[in-house]
Amino acid sequence: MENARETLIKSSRCKSRFLDSTESPVNWPFCSARNDKVGVNQSFPSMRCSEMPSPVGPLLLAADDDGLRQIIFMNGRDRAQPSPDWVLDRSAFAETIRQLKAYFSGELEAFDLPLAPEGTPFQLQVWRQLCEIPYGETISYGELARRIGNFKASRAVGLANGANPIPIIIPCHRVIGSNGKLTGYGGGLPIKEKLLALERRQLRLL
Repeated sequence: MENARETLIKSSRCKSRFLDSTESPVNWPFCSARNDKVGVNQSFPSMRCSEMPSPVGPLLLAADDDGLRQIIFMNGRDRAQPSPDWVLDRSAFAETIRQLKAYFSGELEAFDLPLAPEGTPFQLQVWRQLCEIPYGETISYGELARRIGNFKASRAVGLANGANPIPIIIPCHRVIGSNGKLTGYGGGLPIKEKLLALERRQLRLL
């Protein structure tokens, strides 16, 4: 898959910034809920990582000089471990960990971090629109497709949603089925349910 980078336009819904750069000659992989044989076992030049305990299970954080690349649910559907080439560096994630802890405690509604997700222009368009969903609210896949200007693209939107490499911060958990039921989530449906309950002030995680 040919990857491209685009800028996330800052909004009142999402303060985090996507990498603004020309396309890298490296075909960066990312952690996908669909497990397309690419992801954390691939080599990322200058990639740093750190594990973070959380109320939804251990999280593996991965970043390079461009920004945060992945958040991986280590006990999720596609269990993963860092590549041997990655460098353990907890200090590099101090601000990311601080903001995630504040989110889990119910004190933070909008993350403000440099992000460097990798995907196609369509995937980046979907992820940008995910950041427009207000904290505590949900929309359907059909509505998400409508918001990107293609109401017939519900299935493609769902695939892009599932390929989100930075869950929680890019809030793919805020998309649910048209009937109001929860649908697939890389970390598992119980985690999706907890995140939504947290944002609705129905649950305390910390």
